[in-house]
Amino acid sequence: MMAVETQAQYTTSYMMSEEHQYMSPEDEWDRDLLLDPAWEKQQRKTFTAWCNSHLRKAGTQIENIEEDFRNGLKLMLLLEVISGERLPKPDKGKMRFHKIANVNKALDFICSKGVKLVSIGAEEIVDGNVKMTLGMIWTIILRFAIQDISVEETSAKEGLLLWCQRKTAPYRNVNVQNFHISWKDGLALCALIHRHRPDLIDYSKLRKDDPIGNLNAAFEVAEKYLDIPKMLDAEDIVNTPKPDEKAIMTYVSCFYHAFAGAEQAETAANRICKVLAVNQENEKLMEEYEKLASELLEWIRKTIPWLENRVAEQHMRAMQQKLEDFRDYRRVHKPPRVQEKCQLEINFNTLQTKLRLSNRPAFMPSEGKMVSDIANAWKGLEQVEKGYEEWLLTEIRRLERLDHLAEKFKQKCSLHQAWTAGKEDLLSMKDYESASLMEIRALMRKHEAFESDLAAHQDRVEQIAAIAQELNELDYHDAASINTCCQGICDQWDTLGTLTQKRRDSLERVEKLWETIDQLYLEFAKRAAPFNNWMDGAMEDLQDMFIVHSIEEIQSLITAHDQFKATLPEADKERIATLGIQNEILKIAQTYGIKLSGVNPYTNLSAQDITNKWDAVKHLVPLRDQMLQEEVARQQSNERLRRQFAAQANIIGPWIQTKMEEIGHVSVDIAGSLEEQMNSLKQYEQSIINYKSNIDKLEGDHQLSQESLIFDNKHTNYTMEHIRVGWEQLLTTIARTINEVENQILTRDAKGISQEQLNEFRASFNHFDRVKPGLLYLFFFSFDGSWLRFLPPQKRNGMMDPDDFRACLISMGYDLGEVEFARIMTLVDSNNTGVVTFQAFIDFMTRETAETDTADQVMASFKILASDKPYITVEELRRELPPEQAEYCISRMTRYVGADSSPGALDYISFSSALYGESDL
Repeated sequence: MMAVETQAQYTTSYMMSEEHQYMSPEDEWDRDLLLDPAWEKQQRKTFTAWCNSHLRKAGTQIENIEEDFRNGLKLMLLLEVISGERLPKPDKGKMRFHKIANVNKALDFICSKGVKLVSIGAEEIVDGNVKMTLGMIWTIILRFAIQDISVEETSAKEGLLLWCQRKTAPYRNVNVQNFHISWKDGLALCALIHRHRPDLIDYSKLRKDDPIGNLNAAFEVAEKYLDIPKMLDAEDIVNTPKPDEKAIMTYVSCFYHAFAGAEQAETAANRICKVLAVNQENEKLMEEYEKLASELLEWIRKTIPWLENRVAEQHMRAMQQKLEDFRDYRRVHKPPRVQEKCQLEINFNTLQTKLRLSNRPAFMPSEGKMVSDIANAWKGLEQVEKGYEEWLLTEIRRLERLDHLAEKFKQKCSLHQAWTAGKEDLLSMKDYESASLMEIRALMRKHEAFESDLAAHQDRVEQIAAIAQELNELDYHDAASINTCCQGICDQWDTLGTLTQKRRDSLERVEKLWETIDQLYLEFAKRAAPFNNWMDGAMEDLQDMFIVHSIEEIQSLITAHDQFKATLPEADKERIATLGIQNEILKIAQTYGIKLSGVNPYTNLSAQDITNKWDAVKHLVPLRDQMLQEEVARQQSNERLRRQFAAQANIIGPWIQTKMEEIGHVSVDIAGSLEEQMNSLKQYEQSIINYKSNIDKLEGDHQLSQESLIFDNKHTNYTMEHIRVGWEQLLTTIARTINEVENQILTRDAKGISQEQLNEFRASFNHFDRVKPGLLYLFFFSFDGSWLRFLPPQKRNGMMDPDDFRACLISMGYDLGEVEFARIMTLVDSNNTGVVTFQAFIDFMTRETAETDTADQVMASFKILASDKPYITVEELRRELPPEQAEYCISRMTRYVGADSSPGALDYISFSSALYGESDL
């Protein structure tokens, strides 16, 4: 049934300018002009058939259009049928004035519907004026059958033409451009029927060179199956150069009304497709988020055990390789994951915005994959990472110390073993048994000198034991050999002590047998032994290895060396005095003719030994000077590296700090449109990215410092770790800020709000976004919590407290009670943080000013496709929706369980509610 038959009333405020959009001046009826005979014939047939299609519902019809409407009765009946309204009671008389009165009642009714009748009067109709009668019928057709046709905000002729063009666009040999010659070959009419009822016509068998056959086929099918009477003759259309436009429009409009139900279904299907497309896109984003979150968490899970592995290496080279592997991890492997983490947060925010804009429930990731879970896992990774780096540096220092101690232990053991070589044999000799008195006394003095020398070497043995103990405490990898060597030296030392005591006891027993002693030899021995030991100690100190980490430490060694050199003159005096004793012995022997054996009976040291060792000490002094100066140069180079790193770090650190502070307010301070803000932020981001070369250069200086084993720097508070984390946070912050503006653009476009509205929202927000007077807000910039920044009062911080938010709403015209304001706060502050962000404010305002799809709208669309049934079948879904979206619905709809259910029935009501996160209607 046509829509005109069921419509009970029309809007009385229909504008005259709109209703006559089709009726251009050349279309007005001129009483002085005649219709083209061919056109008049077509209009007579078409208009008569059209009128009869309605009059037969009242049990009557007309035969001659200009005769049967003359008394006005059937004209009034026609208007009542097509309008569904009652006209005034007609006059029953048969006089001319009765007929004119009835026709005027009909014309008045037409005018009451907003139709302007031009040059058409009741007298012409009563007199049977064909031209005027046809003009009146066309006006009725235009008002009640064509005027309400609207496609994409067009109306009347344009709307009907656009509808025909769209429906026939896919068909070959069809190009609808007008309502006359475009329909002469009949293919356009056949295409309209096939588009909606492909079972009635086989379009593939039609030929363009058979217009009569095409037109008759369309007329017959329309009359038989679509209840559209035959209003035209195929021969008249084909044989007329330009068929009558009004006749064609009248006939085609019947097809529009016949297929109106299908159009409604198509509109409903389009709405459903749009909703399903949004859902499918959101589900794809959810799957991508889950996948990216899983990969990032898996990488963190695999990385943490590697960083928790604290198995120390035994050699410095192996530990340095671990440090280099860690540097590669920080430079190569971690940065891409930082980007993934930032992108994950951006994707999550974008997804939530899209869900919110499409009235979908917020996305809840799988357990353990929330943004907060990833942030916590990342925080745990960085904590383990920091501990691993500290452990590496500690282990390298330990191994460095161990290598130094091991070399020192080896040197001292070598000196000690050289000194003890043969001492056991000497102490075990029985030479005193056959010695003379002088020899006994000499042996006694010699033994005393040995005991003095032995006591002097006690410190060295204790130093060796102390070094061995420290090596054990520091877990030296070859501690077993150190302990074995140390134990051997200690055992040997105990043996020497025991043998020394035994020899002294033996010499004391025979000492009483001897009375004289050569005092000069004895004095030489006594002075030579400590001086020799001093020279041994000096040589040992001059050859002692050292390790320093600063200019101050090496300067301390230089000072100690200078102090040692200051003692050389006094030592030289002692050398001269000791050698003087030997010269005195020689002088006495020469004077008294004493034959000397050439050796001092009290000591193994000779004057030549003293001289040789003294020369050795003087040779080692400048070598020591050279070693110290070389170390000074190395420490100066290290100091230059420290200053070089500090100079850059002291620039980069504040630069990052400044950029972080600027970004903190850029999203609310930038004026202009969102696109202009986006361009500014993109340029801002590019300037930050361009700064990356400075970070890379600093990384290079940092690596040089670590390769030189520099682990401290007093010239700056910034470490490379601070700079790295700051840089990562800076990149993340600018990316998040850009994402916020993108979400605002997405919100603006999706909600249909204008840039002026958005600017008004921003201005209102900025006005009330302020820090309370007298309060100071702390802004942490540093990455370890060591530095603080104070924001001055009255400065915007990108959020409003509830009182400011209430004031902002009141300023925009809201009349808020406590209950209503509490409801609004649950919308803008769902996490109960106590503040309202700009994004939450924009979301609320756009919800207040824009319309969105709802579950009820989607449900209504499904109801149309289901022909008003409370369920829909699989066949209906596959017939009305594209394949992909039809299968999407089928896979997610539950089975309908109502009493009126049928096989294959699906519950579209619960499905529509689920799309918007609603549990029921």
